[in-house]
Amino acid sequence: MNELTTDLKQLHEATLNNLKSSKAANTLRAYKSDFKDFGAFCAKHRFNSMPTEPKIVSLYLTHLSKNSKMSTLRRRLVSISMVHKIKGHYLDTKHPVIIENLMGIKRLKGTIQKGKKPILINHLKSIINVINEQKIEEIKKARDKSIVLIGFGGGFRRTELVSLDHEDLEFVPEGLKITIKRSKTDQFGEGMIKGLPYFDNELYCPVTNLKKWLELSKIKDGPIFRRFAKGLSVTKNRLTDQTVVLLIKNYLSLAGIDNSNFSGHSLRAGFATVAAESGADERSIMAMTGHKTSQMVRRYIREANIFKNNALNKIKL
Repeated sequence: MNELTTDLKQLHEATLNNLKSSKAANTLRAYKSDFKDFGAFCAKHRFNSMPTEPKIVSLYLTHLSKNSKMSTLRRRLVSISMVHKIKGHYLDTKHPVIIENLMGIKRLKGTIQKGKKPILINHLKSIINVINEQKIEEIKKARDKSIVLIGFGGGFRRTELVSLDHEDLEFVPEGLKITIKRSKTDQFGEGMIKGLPYFDNELYCPVTNLKKWLELSKIKDGPIFRRFAKGLSVTKNRLTDQTVVLLIKNYLSLAGIDNSNFSGHSLRAGFATVAAESGADERSIMAMTGHKTSQMVRRYIREANIFKNNALNKIKL
């Protein structure tokens, strides 16, 4: 009997570990952060947060709806549900008190969301030009230009960008092949390869600029994009994704561009928008960005083509 109990306990622990391992570390951190906010709400009102019940979750969503977007509400609901599953509890997130409440909130708030601004060609050139104008060492210019141009040219998420290692690169006559070992939508590490061709204009060419950065930094293995120590010596420490955000905002500001609604995502959004404006089809954009569904890509295409085939163009005044 004791052996059976021990076996069941081990199976239970192994199952919980499998549940945790099914999600990336960043995703688990996001779940915990969201649940912490829910826990604070429950503590304030003397509710049980673990396990909880649908009517408590519904009250929490109403509380959030005053200052949060619908996407935030849905994410919090998923987080609360997943933390319950990981802890071995069941929460009915399809309960009418939750679903009907969300539908009511959606009607009152609407769902149109204003995303972060994409970095378009004029922004991209302004950033590269202003980097070149800075009175800083060439090695820093080379790194920062490579981050911006590779991030844009490959439609990278900023976490993917800072996760790149030297062994992920393969320079070929046509340009550069980059292997993405794992991404937000590739939790099982199946990987994908992005191809960046050479640009005619070397000043804005991602491949040419990356080559120069690798040559100056003498990086032969490990992380591509690294921090500098004092004296601008290259360390072995990988940059954080937040550094990408700060870098973009800083150079936009130096270029005289209001940076308030730009983010690390602006490089990825910019690639998709510019590609759509240039006539790239949905499938080829998705092949580069790694989007698994076409919903977001179609949004980029719609926004890129908002003035093309516009019915108002047919009206002559």
